[in-house]
Amino acid sequence: MSEPVFLRHSDGLTLDEIAAAAGAAAPVAPQPGRRFAGIAALDHAAPGDLTFFENRNYVAAARATHAGCCLTTAALAGTLPAHTVALVVAEPYRAFVTVARKMFPHALRPSALRAPGVFAGAHVDPAARLEDGVAIDPGAVVGAGAEIGSGTAIGATAVIDAGVRIGRDCSIGAGVVLANALVGDRVIIHPGCQIGQDGFGFVMGAQGHLKVPQVGRVIIQDDVEIGAGTTVDRGAIRDTIIGEGTKIDNLVQVGHNVCIGRHCILVAQTGIAGSSTLEDYVVLGARVGLNNNVTVGEGAHIAATSNVHGDVPAGARWGGTPAKPVKEWFREMTILNQLARREMSARRKVEGADE
Repeated sequence: MSEPVFLRHSDGLTLDEIAAAAGAAAPVAPQPGRRFAGIAALDHAAPGDLTFFENRNYVAAARATHAGCCLTTAALAGTLPAHTVALVVAEPYRAFVTVARKMFPHALRPSALRAPGVFAGAHVDPAARLEDGVAIDPGAVVGAGAEIGSGTAIGATAVIDAGVRIGRDCSIGAGVVLANALVGDRVIIHPGCQIGQDGFGFVMGAQGHLKVPQVGRVIIQDDVEIGAGTTVDRGAIRDTIIGEGTKIDNLVQVGHNVCIGRHCILVAQTGIAGSSTLEDYVVLGARVGLNNNVTVGEGAHIAATSNVHGDVPAGARWGGTPAKPVKEWFREMTILNQLARREMSARRKVEGADE
């Protein structure tokens, strides 16, 4: 299945252009006019492809690669075959991504099904306000009083509820539902997200559960990206906020009243309970669970599958259930493993004596 039916071709970059973009020294042997139009992993790269190599675990793949050009470190450059041009940089993967962004700028945001305009089958309320250059795909619904900025694309069957405001150059994926939300510029929301619905708030009692009125909004600041299938609840008594530059993976749950700072990373299947706060530059690994009313300090990292029940200091590295400083967590796991081994050894001795 080699036909690249879903790929858009790149005009590529010359070797000198790649070196300049990556911050590498110019090649020792000039190759004027040679262009590289593709990117690939070491073991799949062809002579017209750019790749990267920064981990000794991939030495075998590096020695066998057919790549025409490779971004790597000075320590690893000698591993590459003679037909591969080695460009030496301090951080190969970061340099590779920088170059790839120049090669494939169209891949940085999802595209609309068609050129700007309202496609047949879409419904835009007459009271909605659209700037020039907005694309509305088939089946999408834009409610009364909604505002959408220029360069924004609304995917098929998406629902933009009444009064929602979306900034410029955004991408709203197919099947997204946006309600009670204010969205900044250059925001990407992938297909199937549900944003701005009521949070899960009830006062439990023997006579039934009283629904707590949810009267807040969702505020999504500039340059946020939200993965497919993620849900973000509106605030109950204050706004749910996602800060500038934050990136959220697929299938994440953000509860009501949550405040997420700038440039945070939330990996898949993370769940954040209501009224929690993530300060700037927090990283949550996959399937992390945060209890309600927890604050995670600036720059803290939480390991995957951890459960956080209390506040986390700024800059901390925590993991485990319940989450604790990583060194303490590792020490506990080591002690438990040792105890289990001793118990098993003692049982074997008893069983041997009984025989």
